[in-house]
Amino acid sequence: MSYFLEYTIPAAPGDAEFEFPYDEIRVGETIPLTETNAPRVHTPELSARTRIEGATVPEAKREAEELILHSRADAGSLYYDPSNSLNAGVGALVSIFTEGKGWADVPVSS
Repeated sequence: MSYFLEYTIPAAPGDAEFEFPYDEIRVGETIPLTETNAPRVHTPELSARTRIEGATVPEAKREAEELILHSRADAGSLYYDPSNSLNAGVGALVSIFTEGKGWADVPVSS
């Protein structure tokens, strides 16, 4: 099955934001900030969409919860997406996890 977890990663405690270079010419390359004069992007959080391994919803939830609990994120949305897209919001929203509250399943619409 194709499950994806979408979550937001806040900047580390003590850091106001993430900072990274933006270079349209060298797209996809990792460039240390000290080695480029490219414009810098500043953001207090990063959005992520990660493929989750799991043959069933309960398996996918366990895997997604482990990822969230071992990151700085405190919530995430689990999607079923047979298209395997890395674009945000693609697929059917299955459940939403909030640290301290657990999972809240989303009713399937017909």
